[in-house]
Amino acid sequence: MHLCWTGKYQSQSLGHQINRRLLEVERVSQNCGLNAESIQRVVQPSVTQDGQRAPGLKFGDPRVMALMLSLCGFGCLIDGFRSRELRRQVAALLGLGSQQYSASQMSYDLRRLLRKGIICRVPGSQRCYLTPYGWRLARFYARLEARVFRPALTAMNTPPIGSNTPLNSALQTIDTELDRFFDQAFPGRKAA
Repeated sequence: MHLCWTGKYQSQSLGHQINRRLLEVERVSQNCGLNAESIQRVVQPSVTQDGQRAPGLKFGDPRVMALMLSLCGFGCLIDGFRSRELRRQVAALLGLGSQQYSASQMSYDLRRLLRKGIICRVPGSQRCYLTPYGWRLARFYARLEARVFRPALTAMNTPPIGSNTPLNSALQTIDTELDRFFDQAFPGRKAA
């Protein structure tokens, strides 16, 4: 009888923890806006309060993008993740085998995420969780890459003949305006 009640209490406690994390994720997902300082803190190398170096997580770096996309997975939000689970996901997104994305590379990436405040580790455990800031940042990276950069790069790489899409027209306008700006700011420069 005692074991039954203990198991029930543990199940309820686990349910409450999962529910609390889910509600936190829903609250944070409503506001994924980040200011320039938050982005700079992530992409630039920095030093933590206890003096440890925290290498930057550059937007566009394939490994960083795979990390951020992996962190957006629903499983990471509720139950957290272990190094080996995240390593498998990142390697798959990079199109690599587990030998090509080594455990030491994963450890390095986890240290970067920890020192930048994107994840936290449960004391006495190997399980990590996304912080609310980490959830916003991972979603920001993933959305920006999927909704802005990938379509823009695809549009820029299509042949200009017969591709009068609104996106191509907008990109051409941006290019023209940037050239005009640089010509005014830096007279005599050579256009690329």
